[in-house]
Amino acid sequence: MKPEIEIGSELGFCFGVQRAIDILKKEIKTCGRLETLGAVVHNEQVMQKLSDIGISVVQSINDITGRVVAISSHGLEPQIEKELRKINIKVVDTTCPFVRRAQISARKLSDSGYFVIIYGEPQHSEVKGILGWAGGKGLATLDSSEIRVAQNLTKRIGILSQTTQIPENFIEFVKNIIDSTLTKDVEIRIQDTICHDIRRRQKSALELAGVVDLMLVIGGHSSANTKRLAELCSSLTETHLIDTVDEIDVSWLRNKAKIGLTSGTSTSPETINEVVSQIRSVCKY
Repeated sequence: MKPEIEIGSELGFCFGVQRAIDILKKEIKTCGRLETLGAVVHNEQVMQKLSDIGISVVQSINDITGRVVAISSHGLEPQIEKELRKINIKVVDTTCPFVRRAQISARKLSDSGYFVIIYGEPQHSEVKGILGWAGGKGLATLDSSEIRVAQNLTKRIGILSQTTQIPENFIEFVKNIIDSTLTKDVEIRIQDTICHDIRRRQKSALELAGVVDLMLVIGGHSSANTKRLAELCSSLTETHLIDTVDEIDVSWLRNKAKIGLTSGTSTSPETINEVVSQIRSVCKY
């Protein structure tokens, strides 16, 4: 049986990722070599292609050896940005505008006396950066119960989200905090910092997952937004997250009438096309 292949309306590079790549490609033409402080996007194939044109990754300021360094699309803590700009090198900022918006929101909330709670993965580079913009007056978590035992919680709480989180999960997180603090004379301010592109992509993926027998979510296993897509789709149909075409298990495709494809925001069109070609080859189109 040859399954019908349905491709999501929102896939491939998002605005922020495409912007970051365009900035780096333009910069490399003039400098010949540059380093990024952390992976500019969480996708191995994309990072390899950038490496092929002279763009390498360093993990700390102490590892920088060249004269040009880029801030990744996930952004940085402001204190690290300041350190970068103090040394005699050129700094290229590819921070996603949606991430920058979240950073500014965290700074404004903190400056206004709010304890900043970020709904997000504490170890993710974007979340670390946003928390840094709160000036140390906050915490990041996916578990609302942690707020109840926070030692430095104040009477004024500001809540925002990692840009790639699922809106419904963020709403539930906020409701739980309200339920646990509303009787304690607490003032709560909520900032919507989830990326618009992410919202559209999640909506498109959910609609597709509802009408297919199998969903393949293409993207890096370390990519936060890709994992969220797989989480959403798996609630409706059989779903597998794959990094490359090599991870496709032929048994997944058997007896499937419709196969849906979506991707994370840092997945290249080339990788998506390779997956489509592989499915067509296996199913003998």
